[in-house]
Amino acid sequence: MSQTAVDLLEELTQADAIPGHEGEVREIFHSRLQGVGDIQKDRLGSIFCTKNGSVTSPRILLDSHMDEVGFIVQSVTGAGYVKFLTVGGWWAHTLLAQRVNILTKQGKVSGIIGSTPPHLLSAGSRDKVMDIKDLYIDIGAESAEQAMEQYGVKPGCPIAPYGPFMPMSNPKLFSAKAFDNRVGVGLVIETLQQLSAHPNTVIGAGSVQEEIGLRGARTVTVAAEPDVAIVLEGPPADDLPGANSNTLQGKLGGGVQIRLYDPSMIANPRLTELTIETATAHQIPHQIAVRTSGGTDAGAIHQVGRGVPSIVLGVPARYVHSHVSIINIDDYRATLDLLLHLIPQLDSTTVDNLV
Repeated sequence: MSQTAVDLLEELTQADAIPGHEGEVREIFHSRLQGVGDIQKDRLGSIFCTKNGSVTSPRILLDSHMDEVGFIVQSVTGAGYVKFLTVGGWWAHTLLAQRVNILTKQGKVSGIIGSTPPHLLSAGSRDKVMDIKDLYIDIGAESAEQAMEQYGVKPGCPIAPYGPFMPMSNPKLFSAKAFDNRVGVGLVIETLQQLSAHPNTVIGAGSVQEEIGLRGARTVTVAAEPDVAIVLEGPPADDLPGANSNTLQGKLGGGVQIRLYDPSMIANPRLTELTIETATAHQIPHQIAVRTSGGTDAGAIHQVGRGVPSIVLGVPARYVHSHVSIINIDDYRATLDLLLHLIPQLDSTTVDNLV
């Protein structure tokens, strides 16, 4: 894997982009694909780059969502502490004493989600998980006036988790916030950059607001009018202590995850077969996922218009929806390799025969 991919993932994960505030990632998407294809945006904030092939159809959508789970300022207390709401799915266990960036018109304001020292807690309190509504962010302000007027922290300001990009001792592993789903955005960018001769039109998209209901996926699909879709994700890895080895479907180092089912979508069977056959033929490491929970942009995309045959490919990440997650760069490489071999096969005859 080239250093270019690592640099791209570092740039993407260190951008702050919660649902509805994806501007920093959108700028990276635009700058990296300038000149690669025709770049357009929809009116919800999603961005897509169209790269024409030898013919105008079929139209293949490569989707990734730009947003990450985060928070939003609800109010500021008289003492200058920030009360907040979650934007996307969080588990309260992961929040105490974590750092965040509050995005204001005056710049980013760093803060820490307050944590009461154990010395000040009763035995019963130590055993309880705090309700998110009882948490607050300490930005070092001494009053509401200082927080709001001097620092610019006001109701409605987006808040992003702070999680630096770091290589781990294992040279294949990297940790950072927002691998869900900056790995997908990186794959869209690199696929369009590297894709050479292909008998179709490829539309690479960075959609908005996936984490709060697949909202951007709907408007992107209406705008792109695809005949087939490949959704790129950073799904949760399940190779954790205590996991059942017989049901592991998201193992770091296991290769690209090919998702056949989750409650939001059933992957197109013929597209699934072609994808697995392609991975096998080119000796691309892959793992099959049938998930009992969760969902992706494919849940919205496949229902638009007359229907869009879809599949989800993922780079498994440990500890998603927290301030830090871990990926294996080999899984990212395997996903990119599969995309570059799969897309050229999706000519008009093949796509017509998917349904």
